[in-house]
Parts: sequence; C-alpha cells; structure tokens
Amino acid sequence: MGRIPVLDVRPLVRQGRRPAKAVVGESFQVTATVFREGHDAVAANVVLRDPQGNPGPFTPMRELAPGTDRWGATVTPTATGLWTYTVEGWGDPVTTWRHHAQIKIPAGIDTEVVLEEGARLHERAADQVPGSGDRKVLRAAVEALRDTERPAAARLAEALTPEVDAVLAKHPLRELVTSSEPLPLLVER
Repeated sequence: MGRIPVLDVRPLVRQGRRPAKAVVGESFQVTATVFREGHDAVAANVVLRDPQGNPGPFTPMRELAPGTDRWGATVTPTATGLWTYTVEGWGDPVTTWRHHAQIKIPAGIDTEVVLEEGARLHERAADQVPGSGDRKVLRAAVEALRDTERPAAARLAEALTPEVDAVLAKHPLRELVTSSEPLPLLVER
C-alpha cells in the first residue's frame, strides 16, 4: 500500500477471484475509498485495460459524497474479452496550492512565496503536457504568477481561469500515485 490508500474497490466478485461482468458498450460505475493522511488534496481515476493489456485513457473519479473519501467514475468497455480495471489514487498538489492561495493571497500572508510556489507547480505541470497549445496555457499562468508589476489578486486569477482548469483536468500534476490491484472484468456481447 502506498501513501495514498486505495481500498474497497467495487465492483468486486469473490474478492477479485471471479470477474465482474459487463456487455460491450454498457457503462458501469467503479467506486473506491481513497484518502491520505493530512489535509492535502487527493484525486483518483480508473484505468481500464483491454484484453491485450493496453491501457485506455484514465477516467477521472469524483468524490461521491463530500467528506466520505468514497470516489466513483463511470466507465464503458468497447470490446469483448477479459479486461482489467484498477483505481489510482494520487496527491493533487495544484488543488492543495489553490486552496491555500485563495486563503492567503486575500489575507496578504506570504503572498510572494505562495505565488512562486504556484508558478513552480504550473511549470512542472506544463513540462509533462504533450502538445504546445495546452503547454502555452500553463506557461501563461506561470508568467502571470511571476509578474510583480500586477496586483497579487490579479496574478492569482490568471492561474484560476477555466482554460487552466481544462488543461489541468486533461493533464493533472500527480504525486504519490498508488494503484489498486488489477481486478478482472469479463465483457460479453
């Protein structure tokens, strides 16, 4: 078990000894308990692997009820065969930073330190983003966070735009990734 525990993954048939079943094109929900010690943000996603073992794009999970540490996502297999699915839990440093920044910047606490921390996180995120278009969005946020000619609130606002949110939703900055054991999924016609 890693730093981000991933427990009670469902659907689960006979503790994973038997595959869960689905039909091609049928959507079903995968749920898990994902948490971490402390106050830093966590996130989770589901990874389906097709019968050849190729991973599909990860499906972001959402917290099903705030404060319960229970996460869920709906996934859809696209072909028959024996698939597997895993749940990945991970630390979300950008969400943690945003929470702190939205408290500290308006209060004038450690303003330059907080903005520089955000710039460095967005730089790290930009370095892992494929394609120059999405990378430019994050680099623009970095420049704004470091622009000492502008008020701190305006600098922060540039890192909280819907465009930045969209890029980070597609390419999140993930730390301490922990994966559940792969569970079998039999997909039939």
